[in-house]
Amino acid sequence: METETIIEGAEFQTRGVTVLTVSHAVHDGYSAFLPALLPLLIEKFALSNTLAGLLSAFYQLPSLSQPFIGRLADRANLRFLVILAPTITGAAMSSVGVAPTFGVAAFLLVLAGISSSTLHATGPVMGRTLSGDRLGRGMSIWMVGGELGRALGPLITVTAVGYLTLEGLPWLMMAGVMTSVYLYVKLDRISTSTQETTEHLPWREGLTRLRGLMLPMAAILFIRSLTSATLTTFLPTLLTREGSTLWMAGFSLTILEVAGMAGAFLAGNLSDRFGRRRMLAISFTATPVLMFLFLQAGPLWKLPLLVLLGFFSISIVPVMMAIVMENASDQPAFANGVYMAASFVLRSLGLVLVGVLSDWFDLRFTFLLSAGLLPLCLPLVALLPKSVRRG
Repeated sequence: METETIIEGAEFQTRGVTVLTVSHAVHDGYSAFLPALLPLLIEKFALSNTLAGLLSAFYQLPSLSQPFIGRLADRANLRFLVILAPTITGAAMSSVGVAPTFGVAAFLLVLAGISSSTLHATGPVMGRTLSGDRLGRGMSIWMVGGELGRALGPLITVTAVGYLTLEGLPWLMMAGVMTSVYLYVKLDRISTSTQETTEHLPWREGLTRLRGLMLPMAAILFIRSLTSATLTTFLPTLLTREGSTLWMAGFSLTILEVAGMAGAFLAGNLSDRFGRRRMLAISFTATPVLMFLFLQAGPLWKLPLLVLLGFFSISIVPVMMAIVMENASDQPAFANGVYMAASFVLRSLGLVLVGVLSDWFDLRFTFLLSAGLLPLCLPLVALLPKSVRRG
């Protein structure tokens, strides 16, 4: 079977980027099972909102390993991590619903989190090599795969629960196994390694070089983590408590992610031409306004507002990834690992904070608070490096 060849600095290689996108889509489809299952797990294990947020945090915390994985990926070909990720994550996430105890569910989520960390530390770097001088486009397509998976995951989950019950969900892991077989064939000549010499930056020097970029980026990620936690994890829970059925609540998350997929594709491409900081500023201005309107809207207006909310809130993820990798060309995998670790850890903290706040007050107040804090990201955007615009 014909395979993709990597040529450093080549033009945009559509087929190779598409293969990586497939792995991202299937993998993140499994990772999106948890938000849709969360109302059922809350009932099954009699969880508070804080413990429910902690369940999601168990999935996020293994991302602390991503800088180490990224540093290794700069030196060696770790494509097998991308290949195995759909199988491991698929098996773990398909089994969470049948976990007999909270502890077993937490273990499965940690296992899935480790698998997710390996994919997210190595996949974007392979995509960077395949993207040539269109890094924004490459990161957009990579993120479209993730958003597609996260859009379909909740819908698949609630549909499967309806037909198979929780006990039948483990059958869904077979899609991950088949995806890994496909990737094994397609990725046989693609490498994660980006350093051709044996000399590598020491840890301390590598982190020092990234400090000016990562400090404002980390602050942005923390503020945004509250919004991300409310929208992508607790949205189905909020809607079910306000009278929606489980299926409709899960479908709302699908709508949000589909709109985010369109936003991510468009924003990444536009950032190549008009600048990445401009795309961030647009998102941080529009998202809080749309969140306020969504929470106050009647049933007729919730759907279009949800579409706009997903479009603007999720669109900036590939833009931020492009900023990181284009400003760390000498150690892209390590920089991506540091960024992804910060992103996942801060999102875990955001999930726990959202759970605590919603226990102290309620979910609706927590949604409003996260929206009100988001404009604080605007002055931080000005501290990020400017991007080279391409016509």
